[in-house]
Amino acid sequence: MSAQDRARLEALIDAADQMVAFTGAGISTECGVPDFRSADSAWKRHAPIPFPDFLASEEMRVEAWRRKFAMDDLYAGAQPGRGHAALARLVAAQKMTHVITQNIDGLHQASGIAPECIIELHGNGTYAHCLDCGQRHELFAMRAVVEGERRAPSCAACGGIVKSATISFGQSMPQVEMQRARRATLACDLFLVIGSSLVVHPAAAFPVMAKENGAVLVILNKDPTPLDGLADLVVRADIGDVLDLILRKRVDDGVSLPQGVEKTPLSP
Repeated sequence: MSAQDRARLEALIDAADQMVAFTGAGISTECGVPDFRSADSAWKRHAPIPFPDFLASEEMRVEAWRRKFAMDDLYAGAQPGRGHAALARLVAAQKMTHVITQNIDGLHQASGIAPECIIELHGNGTYAHCLDCGQRHELFAMRAVVEGERRAPSCAACGGIVKSATISFGQSMPQVEMQRARRATLACDLFLVIGSSLVVHPAAAFPVMAKENGAVLVILNKDPTPLDGLADLVVRADIGDVLDLILRKRVDDGVSLPQGVEKTPLSP
């Protein structure tokens, strides 16, 4: 990151009153969670089953679970990284109101950010739920059924189909979360995109919405995005390095942090 970009980013953060972060896979790659679009991504070897196919047959549901558990094993034990910790500090300092995320890894929650400040557009892969009654199911129990009984799990409460609590290709977006994201976007004065390719819709519409509503738009991503021309500032650098460097100078170390943030401190 150039000195000029650093100074501009520091100034924009200082001037903001209600920041919103919009995070994609890039914030979690340093934690060992693979992104979706790299040429060698593990997601290409274990591609998610489209939602209509998942519903269509028991065989496809079993295969979907097999692929999910294969991916879970790849980043089992992943912990929040420097970017997650930096955002947690901004939220704790009441500088940032919400983190809107496309990620399903649960690392923002693990960083100590309160659930009400996290908006998960694509769901959460750390648990499962019934598609009929909404009952939550834990993954260890689902795995025992899939691998031990060689069948797709069903809901203990109603007998319905159980699926990872993520939004699959072909599945409707969660309307409550979409509405929450819209409200947060329209209320912010700085919209900070972090580690997103901004090619997945409708999620990629939120940075445009923020900019059109008068917010400053900053994009921090290692590769170009389709919205770079719309942004007030584009920074192409390592996400953890940038947020670690900027935030440890911009957030008072005496801020009372939520439980869990201490385990992922900004580097000294």
